[in-house]
Amino acid sequence: MNIIDLIISSYLSNKSPYIGEKVTITEHMIQTAMLAEKNNSTSDLVCSSLLHDYGHFILENPDDLVKKKKDGRHEELGYEFLNKYFVKEVVKPIKYHVKAKKYLARNKRYFSTLSEASKVSLKLQGGIMNDSEAKKFENNKFFESSIKLRKFDEAAKKKGLKIKSIHEYKNLLISKLI
Repeated sequence: MNIIDLIISSYLSNKSPYIGEKVTITEHMIQTAMLAEKNNSTSDLVCSSLLHDYGHFILENPDDLVKKKKDGRHEELGYEFLNKYFVKEVVKPIKYHVKAKKYLARNKRYFSTLSEASKVSLKLQGGIMNDSEAKKFENNKFFESSIKLRKFDEAAKKKGLKIKSIHEYKNLLISKLI
């Protein structure tokens, strides 16, 4: 099975709720990509949005980790796996999307928009960034795309929303292979 078929298969077979949310991981990631498209994002960012939580598919039981108050580091797992196949413009925002949440959560208004599940995971992921970490992150080449991805990520948790099929993204995925 090639990587594109494996990804599509993962999306089609996933029926697991997205940790603490009212949608599945598949629904969440497709909604994130749809938001990126709606906001006229680059095709790289749409693809990042589509794949940003792929690490949850790799983790054995993400819900169990949360119950044990552990961070599964899904962003690192997803990045390490996808980095072998996709261009850096796609995988780097995936790697940094949790840092983007930690950065954005410094703003009280943004923090108040986080779902309860996101607040729990933020704590497990090390909490809000300090000023030194924030300054360093602002200088990251993928800062802007990571921030955009994270904003789409938080907004993509709508139960019952009509979403596209993962098959509709096949050509995009193929176009971003190394």
